[in-house]
Amino acid sequence: MKLDRLLRITMVLLDRKKVTAQELAEEFHVSIRTIYRDIDTLSSAGIPVISYQGANGGIGLIDNYRIDKHFLKAEEITSLSIALKSLLTAYEDPSAKAVLEKIRQIVGHDSEEDYFFIDDSPWGQDVHIKKKRTVLKSAIETSTCVKFLYGNNADSFRTIEPHTLVQKGRSWYVYGFCLQRQAFRLFKLARIKDLHWSEQTFQRKKLELSKLPWDKVWYDHNVITLKLAYQPDIQDIIEEMFGVETIDEENQTVTLQLPENQWLYGFLLSFSAKIEVLDPPHIREII
Repeated sequence: MKLDRLLRITMVLLDRKKVTAQELAEEFHVSIRTIYRDIDTLSSAGIPVISYQGANGGIGLIDNYRIDKHFLKAEEITSLSIALKSLLTAYEDPSAKAVLEKIRQIVGHDSEEDYFFIDDSPWGQDVHIKKKRTVLKSAIETSTCVKFLYGNNADSFRTIEPHTLVQKGRSWYVYGFCLQRQAFRLFKLARIKDLHWSEQTFQRKKLELSKLPWDKVWYDHNVITLKLAYQPDIQDIIEEMFGVETIDEENQTVTLQLPENQWLYGFLLSFSAKIEVLDPPHIREII
């Protein structure tokens, strides 16, 4: 994690008067070029890094420099702490835990983070999903392919180059390059069986996650507008699943958009007589 490395480099520079790029590269298991990029990042963030030239040269901080609370504003400390604590609720990440502790040591811990808490883990956390996330995270970090059985095709293994773990709603996915399909695919962790590492490694492909067509990835079918009538005794369930903004309480109806596929039919049928499809007509006929 780059943020963890940047903080650790800062701690080293605070502790030592001078250190060489080679020493930092060996300590953090990265290239010298990466260290120089990190030093540029620290300088851009306001850390007064200086370079000493000559045979006894190296990298250091200006004399008597110490990180104080002006390095991060109070609201920035709060936001960073909340983000890291939220990450730790999803899965064990020693790097995130280390960064959080270092932030507390450097700038103190008298922020408003206790007024805001995010827990991304579902009720009754599935330990199997957690184990899969741990395996996939390690594979992503080491650029190692993984193999697994997926969904209904339980007789054939998929081999993928895992690139990114994704949380969408209440579910976790891995986004990776499928060697069988020769294309990027999204795999739901709950449908993955017999997950294990392959001996094969890969060269990570460049991705701009913010520009990926995530809606198209999830909704690869036609999205339709549904209008449903529901029984009063499932009002709480409807609110929790779809949000109060989609509900017309006076008429006891809910309007929402979902992709039309076999999952949708099964989902609607699972409510039995508790809901009635009002629109569109062809879904009403199917249900």
